Amino acid sequence: MERFAVARLEEIDPIDDGRCPFAPVRLHFGITTFGVIAMTARADGDRLINEHSEDEPDSSEELYVVLTGHATFELDGEAHDAPAGTFVHVQAGVRRTAVARDAGTTVLAIGAAPPGRPFEPSGWELFAPLMPLFASGEYEQGADRAQALIADDPPYGVLYYNTACFEARAGRTDAALAHLRRALELSPRLTEFARGDEDLAALRDQDAFAEILGG
Repeated sequence: MERFAVARLEEIDPIDDGRCPFAPVRLHFGITTFGVIAMTARADGDRLINEHSEDEPDSSEELYVVLTGHATFELDGEAHDAPAGTFVHVQAGVRRTAVARDAGTTVLAIGAAPPGRPFEPSGWELFAPLMPLFASGEYEQGADRAQALIADDPPYGVLYYNTACFEARAGRTDAALAHLRRALELSPRLTEFARGDEDLAALRDQDAFAEILGG
């Protein structure tokens, strides 16, 4: 790995997940100890951060930095003005969203791991463009497109897990079980989540499902 690297924001190819395109800064530099992306508004009023609360078991605190332009953050229903140069620190469990007042507003989002645990890159950035297909129920297409993401056996359990979810919903039981197995090999922390995930419901009557999850 190179000891250092330099890049301008416009040199990082954006990823479009059907919402606000973002620059996958962590992926670009190969960062393994924290997560970081940058969102840039195309027009006045664009939503930069989709409303969410980071309340999953593996969620952590996040730091947002307004690099350019002007944004408005809403944190647990409370609005906060955020011109360029503003830092916004948010703990897990706080419902948050942000909207750009001006086109070109750029916000950097930095995240790590829960307290006491090392950061584990999940590769969610790579899978993001396929998530609209899941939301629209296009499971067959999503399962087909996911194959390219796992073709080189990437070290990201989430990629395999999400592929298995697409496949389970599409009725591709054998493939879903194989990819779920690989997902849990790479990311054992996903095991408890898999036990109650309705996206995997079609697999629960398979003997292999219980074996993969450890009984």
